[in-house]
Amino acid sequence: MHVLVTGGTGHIGSYVIPELVAAGHDVTGLARSDNAAAAVAALGAKVWRGDLSDLAGLKAAAAAADGVVHVAHRQDLLPSGGLDAVAAAELQIMLAYGEALAGTGKPLVVSGSIGAPGWENLGRPATEADPALPAGDPYKGTLRVRNAVDLAVIDLANRGVRSSIVRIPPIAHSATDVGFLPMLIGLAKEKGVVGYPGAGANLWPAVHGSDLAVLFRLALEKSPAGKYWHGIEGEGLPFREIAEAIGSRLNLPAVSIPVDVLMLPGFFGFLANLVALDLPASNLITRQSLGWEPAQPSLLTDLDNGHYFPAD
Repeated sequence: MHVLVTGGTGHIGSYVIPELVAAGHDVTGLARSDNAAAAVAALGAKVWRGDLSDLAGLKAAAAAADGVVHVAHRQDLLPSGGLDAVAAAELQIMLAYGEALAGTGKPLVVSGSIGAPGWENLGRPATEADPALPAGDPYKGTLRVRNAVDLAVIDLANRGVRSSIVRIPPIAHSATDVGFLPMLIGLAKEKGVVGYPGAGANLWPAVHGSDLAVLFRLALEKSPAGKYWHGIEGEGLPFREIAEAIGSRLNLPAVSIPVDVLMLPGFFGFLANLVALDLPASNLITRQSLGWEPAQPSLLTDLDNGHYFPAD
């Protein structure tokens, strides 16, 4: 299969491209700079020069491919427009893919977020059968605004696109992780303690980047249209356990940050909205339907592999 991959030089994409190439797919990676083009080529893919703001170029690249894996985001819009601007731009990208792929039956696999749908009151772990909840004005500035993107992707199933969403947890860990876990570690080093919200009982799922890449490949190859998949290694770890694990490796105490002051300027800063999320979720349907089984080290094991806490 000839597959277009966006975000191929990012943390997850840099695992997705080699996974697809190793499985025998012909991969083309979107690259907006000479450095990105060189990185895409080094991963074993052809290069399509362009960027996410060029919707006409994306449509042409998608139409020329047998399938699309989209793991890129308009992160450049975060400083000026926040999550709302990123989601609005992503929505236009999905609509462009829809125009390029409508009626073809080609696969479109898009990265989503376990933290976005808004399932706080389910009373049970969320499953792949739980749809993203509508995002409206009350949710501006929160992760839930991205649900409009996910719902648009799923709706493309009604237009003859084999579309699916891979929901990614807050922590995708690996030797090249540049996401939330390094942020939490850096914050702990800065503050001298490792904070957790309230009692720290809220659950955060995680997954290894390499396992996630396998799931994207399986979704590309096997997913029916209009499906959600959960790229998580388990239901989630209590945030306090994550904090304590970081603290034990930094020789720092793990301390509770009271919920009533969590949102005030202070310990967590812009991460305050995220660390308070309680995100229990199941991956049973994903494993049963796609045959996906996480095989890489778990989060707590990976913390011992040296890359998160290099020797000085």
